[in-house]
Amino acid sequence: MSSDNSKTFDIGGELTVNRLGYGAMRVTGENIIGAPEDEDNAKAVLQRAVELGVDFIDTADSYGPGVSERLIRESGVTEDAVVATKAGLLRNKSGEWLPHGEPDYIKNQALVSRDRLGVDSIDVYQLHTPRSDTPLEESITAFAELKDDGIVDHVGLSNVSVDQLELARDHVDIVTVQNQYNIGKRDDEDVLEACEEYGIGFIPWYPLAAGEVDGMEAVLSDVADEHDASSYQIALAWLLAHSDVMLPIPGTSSLEHLKENVASGEIELTDEQYNQIDSFGR
Repeated sequence: MSSDNSKTFDIGGELTVNRLGYGAMRVTGENIIGAPEDEDNAKAVLQRAVELGVDFIDTADSYGPGVSERLIRESGVTEDAVVATKAGLLRNKSGEWLPHGEPDYIKNQALVSRDRLGVDSIDVYQLHTPRSDTPLEESITAFAELKDDGIVDHVGLSNVSVDQLELARDHVDIVTVQNQYNIGKRDDEDVLEACEEYGIGFIPWYPLAAGEVDGMEAVLSDVADEHDASSYQIALAWLLAHSDVMLPIPGTSSLEHLKENVASGEIELTDEQYNQIDSFGR
């Protein structure tokens, strides 16, 4: 359990955000392709998130593609929230996610994303995956050049190992790492520990997959009853308690679920509750 458990985190030492953010993947159409059936609702969810105190929103050029970034701009939330977007995954007509880290593509896509978001510079620009035919060093150099040119303010990574994080840090300051992580999947605990050492924000994607551990639901349910909360809220509360650099970004297209997710940030687990949950995931 983290020692400080601050409700905020300073991304890059200067962008102070509430640690519970919002993942904007779900404001797109089915299978993250095309526009949602109700664009007004999608924009209302983004606006309501900011009204509830969310000031960190994560997205990517491949969500839609392009739809999520556009709706973020049209919702008018970029003035009140730090927006992190990503490049490095292409989408084909079948909806497959295809790694593509070619430097010229990344540089061009940064300009496209900046225009879609309607900002002067991108707050946090993340490499979506290092698993492409392009060496990581070449891809990350492009990100460093984008930062030098003032097109992006900060650089982040996603789906990386500790060694890949270290390689990237040789070329540019890294302010966030976004890897899959939840109560039931902690394969990247070493990456989280490295982020703690360097003061890098750790963004766990798929943060609510608590059901991956046999018996976990009963434990979460018991703790949830003690807080008059849902098991999903307790799963988020555990992530926030686990590390001071943890920045969960649960996504939803529902205003009701959004309110529940944000309320998770106010749940304070006791040491006993934290340890009870923690032990099941190990």
